[in-house]
Amino acid sequence: MSENLAKIPSMNVLLDQARLREKPVANQYKKILIEQVLGDIRGNPDRFNLSASNRDILTGKIISEVCKRIDELTGPGLRYVYNATGVVLHTGLGRAPLGKSVMDTLIGLGGFTNLEIRLSSGRRGERMSHIAPLLTLLTGADDAVVVNNNAAAVLLCLNTIARRKEVIISRGEQVEIGGSFRMPEVMKSSGAKMIEIGATNKTHLDDYRIAISEKTAAVMLVHPSNYEIIGFTEKPEMAEIIDLAHGRGIPVIFDLGSGALIDMRRFGFGYEPVVADVIRSGVDIVTFSGDKLLGGPQAGIILGRRDILHRIKSNHLRRALRCDKITIALLRRILQDYLAPEFAEQSNETLKIFSQKQENLLQRAENLHKQIVPEFRSFFTIVAAEGKVGSGAYPVFPIPSYALMYRPGPVHAGNLARKLRLNETPVFGYLENEVFLMNMLTLRDEDIPRIAQLLSEVF
Repeated sequence: MSENLAKIPSMNVLLDQARLREKPVANQYKKILIEQVLGDIRGNPDRFNLSASNRDILTGKIISEVCKRIDELTGPGLRYVYNATGVVLHTGLGRAPLGKSVMDTLIGLGGFTNLEIRLSSGRRGERMSHIAPLLTLLTGADDAVVVNNNAAAVLLCLNTIARRKEVIISRGEQVEIGGSFRMPEVMKSSGAKMIEIGATNKTHLDDYRIAISEKTAAVMLVHPSNYEIIGFTEKPEMAEIIDLAHGRGIPVIFDLGSGALIDMRRFGFGYEPVVADVIRSGVDIVTFSGDKLLGGPQAGIILGRRDILHRIKSNHLRRALRCDKITIALLRRILQDYLAPEFAEQSNETLKIFSQKQENLLQRAENLHKQIVPEFRSFFTIVAAEGKVGSGAYPVFPIPSYALMYRPGPVHAGNLARKLRLNETPVFGYLENEVFLMNMLTLRDEDIPRIAQLLSEVF
């Protein structure tokens, strides 16, 4: 072993290698990366085939590995990808896609901005002034606050209203929000004490009535946007719960999760509570995500009664959870389109995907198939497929679509998926029963020529 380790060149020799010298990284960081690679060699000599390598070969391997790590660090982290998974709000791929017209909003933010300055007076302002008027106009809420995601929105509301007090919630509504973040844990972190009522499949109005005490600070309702319980189920009407809670002077918090500003039935989906309708129902506080059905950037939106929102704004925890200027600019641009809902369907990338017609998806698949070079075209077939909304929205509602299916040919399906994923502009499809598919639902017409070219390059 010691003889093999003696083949490792000195630090100065490695730093003097031409390939490494040309990398635009300071030597102090190159040394750290070299030490990391040398540590890997000592810990796993078989990986670098140390025993079969002479000093020159080993030097080349070390330099290649260090250069690879430098390229990973200095290259683009976030990149545009082709989403051929058929999952619209794909958490791994950034959830709601943002169109060019929305991203162009950021061009004017390259320097300083009027984030918290009132242009009319030149005095200190409030960053919510860029968003709150739009949200209140679109939903009918008294006031609005935006934080960095919906879990933060729920946390902030509960910490403000119910810290060291009790919050009533049905066992059937204790959802896992995603990434193992569960509603009970969020409630515990807020400082509120969760009072569970009912059963997973059945909760009665009397369960709420019995649980209310002088320690009750709020009733929590959670919309089942990421699951569905069917069969032997029962729960009170929301209006009944609101009347009961308000009769005892207790506010009702409703976590909508996905949060639709327009009726999703226009896209052929099932009913999803529209935020404005929920506000009109008498709920005191509503929370939802910005990067789901709204089609905007990651954000947690809080709407509701002016007096409660005033307390939320005064909570020092809000500063730790607030959004930056980039999120505010993007969200404002998204909300502006909703002032004309019919225009939003044409400009909001998420809504555009939902509004696509079946014949357009078939046409897209046919165009891609035609553009694959003839000698490889026979390995691909157009098949009926299903897409998903994703990110917990409409969990049991498939979206009819078409996909281009690759059956085993010159390249193994798994290798094809990997090669496309590792391209400079990655393509994400999915493997199913040992075939590789690219779903047309989440692709755009302008993506097709480039994907056809990438397929040809892979083969």
